[in-house]
Amino acid sequence: MTDSPGTLFDSLLAVMARLRAEEGCPWDREQTRASLKPYLIEEAYEALEALEGGERDAIMEELGDLLFQVVFHAQVARELGEFTMADLLERLVAKMVRRHPHVFGEAKVSTAREAFSQWERIKHEEATRGGASRSVLDGVPQSLPALLRAQRLQEKAARTGFDWKDAAGAWAKVKEEVGEVDEALAGGDGAQLQEELGDLLFAVVNVARLRGLDAEGCLRGSADKFRRRFMLMERELAAEGKSLSETSPERMDRSWEAAKAREKDPGGSETGRP
Repeated sequence: MTDSPGTLFDSLLAVMARLRAEEGCPWDREQTRASLKPYLIEEAYEALEALEGGERDAIMEELGDLLFQVVFHAQVARELGEFTMADLLERLVAKMVRRHPHVFGEAKVSTAREAFSQWERIKHEEATRGGASRSVLDGVPQSLPALLRAQRLQEKAARTGFDWKDAAGAWAKVKEEVGEVDEALAGGDGAQLQEELGDLLFAVVNVARLRGLDAEGCLRGSADKFRRRFMLMERELAAEGKSLSETSPERMDRSWEAAKAREKDPGGSETGRP
């Protein structure tokens, strides 16, 4: 019979403590909060990739690795005398109960939007308790990937009514920003070009958001598509005994178009036609 989650979690904490003990693992013992930061980010992205892949064992594996990073940081905090895993869990449970009064209290909500608005209101009240000031935009980490951060900032601003009426208005702004990028390119000012390209990307995120799309996911999909097609092109050229460095731009263009066509029609000829 499988042990309960609580028993297994206690076992995980014991494993972590043993790894950090005097007779534990040399690598685990020398880790610090600073040295662990990259692993936390890496494991989060690996979990995201597994979730997108949808394969059960991969999801379980990567979520476990991500959980281990949380346990690792809690152990470090315990050694520093700051808090324990019990403290962390107690605070988390209390927060979830407090921010869901429609589930654990007498409040009433009927839609997901109402529940989310209530969450944001309670979160704001918590942050401003005691007279502390808080911006509507607080809570969006600067360390987020730029597209994701842009979308989160836009979402928070939109909740105040500061938003485009629709995606069509946001798209008009994209066209305006393209014109400003054209001017910056012609002017040759690198700093100005950087600013205008940033404004263009930010405007494109608005369009994605207003159409209910995840801008980060859109770009990730395009990056994956590029990688796929580029590797198809490499394989085609390799079959002809050629490397990319030995291939003319014109030949690479033809191979690239063939790779695109092959994706659309895997059973067709090189041109994508039956």
